[in-house]
Order: sequence, then C-alpha cells, then structure tokens
Amino acid sequence: MQSHSNPKPNPNTKVHRDRGLQRVLQRLIRTMERDTLVIQTTNRLRESLQVDRVALYYFYHQWHGQVTFEAISSEEFSILGSTGPDECFNSEYAALYLAGRIRAIPDIESESIATCHRDFLRSLRVRANLVAPVLTSKGLWGLLVAHHCQAPRQWSPSDIVLIQAQAKVLATAPCICNELQT
Repeated sequence: MQSHSNPKPNPNTKVHRDRGLQRVLQRLIRTMERDTLVIQTTNRLRESLQVDRVALYYFYHQWHGQVTFEAISSEEFSILGSTGPDECFNSEYAALYLAGRIRAIPDIESESIATCHRDFLRSLRVRANLVAPVLTSKGLWGLLVAHHCQAPRQWSPSDIVLIQAQAKVLATAPCICNELQT
C-alpha cells in the first residue's frame, strides 16, 4: 500500500514562479518592440533611399553575426540569415565601426576594397553599399546596411545622414540599448 501526501503549497514558490514568468514576459515584450522597430526602420529606410535592400547585420558574438532583418524590393534580393566571411570582418574593421565609421561605396567594382570583401558583396549581388554602425553603450551591436544591387550609385550626403540617423535611432531605443548581449 502506498501512501501519498498532499504537501501544503509554499507561497514562496508561487512568488518565485510569478517573478520568473514576469521576467520572461518582459523579455518577450522587449523582443517584440525591438523587432517592430527594426522592421519599421529598415522598411522606411529602403523606401527613402530607393534601394533594393536594407539589412540589419547583428553581431551575436565577437564580430560574428548574420542578417537578422531585411527590407527588400523583390524576393530575389533576400539575404536573410546570411553571415559574412569571418576572415574579412576582423578587429581592424570592427575598430573603424566602433569609432563611428560610415562607409559609402558607390561601385564595388572600382572601389579599393579587400578581395574577400568584394567577392562577398558580389555573392550578395551588391553593386553599391552604404553601411552605418549601430553603436550602443555596450559597443558595436550591428550594422545597418543599404544595398543598391542593379547598378552603381553615388550616395548623396543626405543618404549618409539618413542612414546614420536611423542607426542612432536603433542604438538608443530602450529595447536595443538595454538588451543583454551574449
């Protein structure tokens, strides 16, 4: 014969569980806010710049990352989930972006860039490239990138100001700047 007891509920366990659920819920809300902000920003930027693609390249670990969001003019330009060639983006390039570098390349075929970088951009069907860092208080969170794929493009000073301003909007948004990086 087995005897079962029905232990009394411990109020401390319930409080602990409720706090845990609250933390999970808060993180989910921040993630949804972040995703909405990035989607709106990339869509607005793509329309304003009239480019084929605007992407957010997110760094998840020491200069390793991937395209986590994109706004595209056509499905053929999708690079969602793409990762960069690790040997191309190193500490030297990271230092430039950490210092606030904005990079505007009107034509990857005539620009003086590393061969691995040119080959990588070609593989993404990029012809002109505009990049701004998303810098939070914790460092380089990501890169906001505009790609013109069908022809060279001379980036105007207002294009550069616009992408820089949108990168700053992302970097200072509480749902991003307060995010824990792993």
